[in-house]
Amino acid sequence: MVKTSKGMNIPLNRAEGDLEIRVEIEDGIITEAWSSGTMFRGFEEMMRGRGALDGLVVTPRVCGICSITHLTAAVEALDAIAGITPPDNARRLRNLALMVETIQSDVRQAILMFMVDFANREAYQDHPLGEEAQYRYSPLEGRAAIEVIRESKLLLQIVAIIGGQWPHTSFMVPGGVTSIPEISKILQCRIILERFCSWYERSILGCSRERWQEIRSRNDLTAWLDENPAHRESEVGFFLRFSRLAGLHSLGIGPNRFLSYGNFPLPLETAIKSRGERLLNAGFAVGTEVSSFEERKITEDISHSWFQQGTKPLHPFSGITKPYASGQSSQLYSWIKAPRYGGEVVETGPLAEMVVAGNPLFQDIIAKDGPSVFARELARLTRPAHLLGPMAIWINELLDRREDGFYRTVKSIPDGEGAGLIQAARGALGHWVKVQDGKISHYQIITPTSWNGSPRDEQGIRGAWEEALIGTPIKDIKNPVEAGHVVRSFDPCLVCAVHCLQKAKKKGSLLLGFNR
Repeated sequence: MVKTSKGMNIPLNRAEGDLEIRVEIEDGIITEAWSSGTMFRGFEEMMRGRGALDGLVVTPRVCGICSITHLTAAVEALDAIAGITPPDNARRLRNLALMVETIQSDVRQAILMFMVDFANREAYQDHPLGEEAQYRYSPLEGRAAIEVIRESKLLLQIVAIIGGQWPHTSFMVPGGVTSIPEISKILQCRIILERFCSWYERSILGCSRERWQEIRSRNDLTAWLDENPAHRESEVGFFLRFSRLAGLHSLGIGPNRFLSYGNFPLPLETAIKSRGERLLNAGFAVGTEVSSFEERKITEDISHSWFQQGTKPLHPFSGITKPYASGQSSQLYSWIKAPRYGGEVVETGPLAEMVVAGNPLFQDIIAKDGPSVFARELARLTRPAHLLGPMAIWINELLDRREDGFYRTVKSIPDGEGAGLIQAARGALGHWVKVQDGKISHYQIITPTSWNGSPRDEQGIRGAWEEALIGTPIKDIKNPVEAGHVVRSFDPCLVCAVHCLQKAKKKGSLLLGFNR
């Protein structure tokens, strides 16, 4: 490995954050990868000694992009400690807000953060669809980019109506929600949702949601693409056509193990039917073989993290977050812990949800191609097709049951422990909370990026996207768009800058910096 005389800075992402990924390249192929979270935030330590309800205000500040998900996890943990089941209307309102945040994140990530790389002139100057990609996805100019910004912004008005603001609303409380909108406001939510559904079907899918859900295999997907010009010209259709030619089916094969906590607790009385108590059921899958989720199997490993060493992997209720910075020395290289499920590396996110839920299209794709960049991004781009229908049902049920209760009294939070486990837009999110004498005595959070972007564990096993990067071909070390595709397919929600540290004809090193 030969050092270059100077480094090169190359923009790689378009969000916020502090993450670095270092890769080694030999003969144009990534042979090693290290994922390093470079900023210690310490929210768990901030929470100790605070009032039992403080997590509802503090933890949504963990992330400005998915603050409702942290609020939801925090309040579900307190519901569990208090032994309370929120009324049906509270569940409807909580679910609706969380669904809006998930859907707007999905379309923004797909168009503004992932597919914008299709407009990378240097990487795709010879791609047959490169010019059209420029028209669709060029930052701040592309037709699709402008549409997504406008339509997702309008959709977020539903959260403002339900919760008063976005981000960092605090309308959820143990026992339910703080209030229920007036009938006129609920009607406004329905109008906003109907407009978004119309745009999503016309522009993103190119067909009705019902037609999309009829696709059950990779062969069905090919037939759908050729069935109608509207399908081909939609954003999903363009993604399929561009990805096929770019070879995204063979990029980013991860651990092929999937984790979903499940999401959206069902009201006791609702028209929606499900196999369990949630719209999306929890589960763990190896390939397409799905088994029941067991919360006790979750542990966090700190053997390669900048935390005080000497402890074996621990369950979050026993986890310790004591920072110990040692620079780049020894084997420690990240502020991110290494979550494991039954000692195994897993990936989480919309693809994991689809696999665990038994979605036939994605189960067929995984069985034939594995968990690729293509599969992850297609799952994210089309997940709203499975959420918009239940949203409409719950809005109509709110209109019919406006006078029903929305809160069950919780006078105080008793001593105890509880976990709030949900699916954020990016995957499995958990808050583990202990309360003693009205104060928080213990708080642990595991985010989706911790699962997907973890460092190695005590066995030396790479994290999910560390593993997915191995074998990735890099055509141009100065413009490693392929590595960007792999990392972004997990949606780390991070700004990137690449520094080419070392290179040679056969071997080199890249440092990809992501700021969160």
